[in-house]
Amino acid sequence: MELDVRATYGASLSPDATAFAHIVDDGGYPRAVQRFLRGWRASSSRDVELPVEGPVTRVIHSADGHWLACQVAPEGSTRSQIWVVTTDPDDRMARRIDGMGFDGMAGTAELIAWDGTRVCAILTGEDGVGQSSLIDPADGSVTVLDRRSGGRLVDAWAGSALIRVGPRGYRELIMLTGPTEIALLPSDPGSSTDMGVILDDHHPRRLRSGPDGEHTTLYHPAYTYGPDIVDGYVRALIRSDNGSDNSRLLEVTVTPDGVAYHVVAERRGHDLDEFVVSDDLSTVALLWNVNGCSELQILEYVDNTMSEPIPLPNLVASELSISAGGSMVAMTIQGADLPRTVELVDPRSREWERIDRKPSVGPVSDRPRLHFVTARDGRSLTGWLYCPPPGVEQTGMMIYLHGGPEGQARPSHSEIFPGLLDEGIAVFTPNVRGSGGQGREFVHADDKDKRFAAIDDVADCAHYLAERGLADPTRIACAGWSYGGYLTMAALAFHPDLFVAGVSICGMSDLGTFYRNTEPWIAAASYAEYGHPIADRDLLDKLSPLQRVDGLTAPLLLVHGGTDTNVPVSESEQMVEALRARGRTVRYLLFADDGHEIVKRENHAALARAVADWLAMAFERGEIRKV
Repeated sequence: MELDVRATYGASLSPDATAFAHIVDDGGYPRAVQRFLRGWRASSSRDVELPVEGPVTRVIHSADGHWLACQVAPEGSTRSQIWVVTTDPDDRMARRIDGMGFDGMAGTAELIAWDGTRVCAILTGEDGVGQSSLIDPADGSVTVLDRRSGGRLVDAWAGSALIRVGPRGYRELIMLTGPTEIALLPSDPGSSTDMGVILDDHHPRRLRSGPDGEHTTLYHPAYTYGPDIVDGYVRALIRSDNGSDNSRLLEVTVTPDGVAYHVVAERRGHDLDEFVVSDDLSTVALLWNVNGCSELQILEYVDNTMSEPIPLPNLVASELSISAGGSMVAMTIQGADLPRTVELVDPRSREWERIDRKPSVGPVSDRPRLHFVTARDGRSLTGWLYCPPPGVEQTGMMIYLHGGPEGQARPSHSEIFPGLLDEGIAVFTPNVRGSGGQGREFVHADDKDKRFAAIDDVADCAHYLAERGLADPTRIACAGWSYGGYLTMAALAFHPDLFVAGVSICGMSDLGTFYRNTEPWIAAASYAEYGHPIADRDLLDKLSPLQRVDGLTAPLLLVHGGTDTNVPVSESEQMVEALRARGRTVRYLLFADDGHEIVKRENHAALARAVADWLAMAFERGEIRKV
């Protein structure tokens, strides 16, 4: 548990493929680093210095290669700021450009992309209304493209913008051209269209030139934002499960005569996780989700030729980035036996480029095994089983529940699991109904009153492990983060005889108080998922662990970040108070300088130790001391 930890992730390639920026997590808060691949600075790097204390959560190169935009969360808060620096390592200028916090305006700024030379961002105030905006990095001037509650800018270029609208699980994209809103796909309730890139308007976005790399040049003759686009024509690539149970890649073309679309790429039975398009439109990189593992394919867009999957260095990939001419693709690779690490691949030679960098390190485990669980109503669930290393006797089992609920348990890296496994505590990470990666019907299978069945899924996983001799039925604990923390408390309250202990990290204890105290834009997006706080009040009460606290008898460790505004810290505090009032065994761990993700290195290490100690006491002694 005391091993050094270093992880690299979230890469953004420079347009000319001579450098990349990424996030490094090796102490304190994660920070942005710029690394050089070619030229006289090759193999050197520099920390991106920002005058704000908090984790950098995203970094993106501008299309002209002159700027880096960084999203940072002060002290781990859910509310973020946007800062820019130049890509010249000798220039130490850092400028905040989001305008939030100035002139009395409070809220959060989300970094989306670059539209040529301007930053695409969503600026959300205290009222929960999002402003989809373009920000000039030179002077911070803002152009507002759209303003609506729950609106999310996805991409913008040449006078058009893609805006995501709708609640969780019911997303769709609209295209804005000046004051005109254009629906891109036919109505299909329950579908989700949430990712897109504007390709062109009869002019290429950028051109590639030069023998020493890929030089990006803005090529639109009148680079302004207004109602006119060239010939009324715009083309985009989008990710959607509209008309299908699985997410796929569609091309949409908007003309004065209407909207047309067709399927560019799909894998029957598997979701498209991510895609990224080179600026010269030659290359599309795609990541498919195959039972939680990743597969990478390259589409030569000029002739619609799809490659065979390129073997990955490990099981899970994410956070794609591509150079302007498509000669290099970067991504984050990870697995149970590999902490997150940035890897680069030439999509045509299919060769991975070795980077002269300090490697990612940290506690690891053997790769887990995929299991299939049949729920009481016959629905098939999946889960990954992590076993203690050879020579270590199994002392207990922890069922660990992911967040979301649209998240997914995948064979990825965890800093918490290895310490448990070394103590003899096996880990099972199920995908109960409502999880992502298995099609849209599965995602909606826990909506509103169907959530009772998701709670029963947790119990069915415990029965599965016990009946197959994978766990001692008297030594099963439950744990989870965010929604997984809520589901942990719900499982303990609804099925108190199944679990010997629980751990809830940043979880909701009462859905009614969660709605009252969370950020307004988070609340509004959750109505379709959990129910409306007024119309569905009785349902929310029945689903809330705090309302069933008399039945929650297992010892419970509650953990929260003090600056969490997603799931407010009061959600853990009120459960602690209720349990203590009833004389139950409960411990409360608060990280005052961290938020919903608990990303500060020292805090995350303390969290891993606390979970291991808590469960070790439960399994070794049969009970946990009151703390």
